[in-house]
Amino acid sequence: MPWNSGKYNQFKNIRYQPFFDLMEMISGEGIRNAVDIGCGTGEQIAILSEKFEGTSFLGIDSSDEMLAGSEIYANEKLQFQNSTIEAFAKNDSSWDLVLSNAALQWTDNHAELFPILISKLNTNGQLAVQMPVQNENVLNQLLIKLVQENPFIDYLKVWKRVSPVLSIDEYAQIMFDSGLSKIQIIQKVYPIIADSPQKLFDFISGSSLIPYLERMSGNEQEIFISEYNGRIEKAFKKFPAIYAFKRLLLYGRKE
Repeated sequence: MPWNSGKYNQFKNIRYQPFFDLMEMISGEGIRNAVDIGCGTGEQIAILSEKFEGTSFLGIDSSDEMLAGSEIYANEKLQFQNSTIEAFAKNDSSWDLVLSNAALQWTDNHAELFPILISKLNTNGQLAVQMPVQNENVLNQLLIKLVQENPFIDYLKVWKRVSPVLSIDEYAQIMFDSGLSKIQIIQKVYPIIADSPQKLFDFISGSSLIPYLERMSGNEQEIFISEYNGRIEKAFKKFPAIYAFKRLLLYGRKE
């Protein structure tokens, strides 16, 4: 099941506010080149490129479906490339700004990944990252519990996606040990007001649910979706409901 940019952008306003908050943490001083890791459709990096004149931008993403519409934003200062985060981490590029908005939660072993990304920063370069705090978000908790129950554990052949997102203390230590200063780490709630379980299901179906559904047959998906919607309705008890969706914003500057 490929990424569906239409489904993802159904909650565009909710998904974009953390990016705008992250963008406010970035200084335009001394940025000659910048990379957006997991740029998706390219719209967000296009917005940032308009804010900083004289900076060249590269957006990378491993999804052809997400990158399909990025050509409308491409120009002399903004280019796009199909690449995995792992491949980017291994190349010898260096940057004044390494940005990633809601993407690094898909890459494992942050204890190794973050020092590598920080090592790509030039002197005075900036790291700016935003990720959902999956281990603390209710929909993710319901999901990880459900996939470890029968019959879904059989459908998935015992596979599950364990979030690699670390604690605030762990990121603070990694960033400090890697030579960053002016460190800011913020956990912030971005509330979603849902009038039905279906709205909450639709929200997670554009992201965390994808790896699970793509491993199931059509009939298995129907059974899973029905059960998951029931779990959502039971967890939130009454609607309209508020979903306190937590995100982590990290910023630092290389000495």
